[in-house]
Amino acid sequence: MKKSIFIILFFIGISNSWAQKVAYVDSQFILENIPEYLQAKKELDNTSYDWQEEIETKYQEIDVLYRAYQTDKVLLTEKMRQAREDEIIEKEKDVKNLQQKRFGADGDLYKKQEELIRPIQNQIYNAIQEFAENGKYGIIFDKSSELLMLYSSKNLDKSDKILDLLGY
Repeated sequence: MKKSIFIILFFIGISNSWAQKVAYVDSQFILENIPEYLQAKKELDNTSYDWQEEIETKYQEIDVLYRAYQTDKVLLTEKMRQAREDEIIEKEKDVKNLQQKRFGADGDLYKKQEELIRPIQNQIYNAIQEFAENGKYGIIFDKSSELLMLYSSKNLDKSDKILDLLGY
């Protein structure tokens, strides 16, 4: 009996020594409190808007060409019709290529986002890592991620401490 109580207490002691400190941060909250991020986001939004306007203007030009073609179609020879159709098709291809170049998976917007926001995200990651190592935290979750957090106690939220480490 004493032996089984000792074994149970031994395993309880071991399991407690394996327990890790846990905390979470809200990276979206952190980002929204960093002026450089807000400026970078504004610059990205403006650039995106300008590029979208450029693409919409080109589509409007194509629409004008197409309407003119529809109006003139009956007066054109087969060769002239084909030339106008080819011109419209070529311009549509060019605009679609421009759209892909600007907004595609590896497009200019993605590259600009990497250039402007990645350094800020790296700063946050490094601050979280430093905080975790100094505070001996085993796990730090991100409340903003797709990780499901059914409940989180405010005293486990270390976002403000990360902002302090970053100097904000």
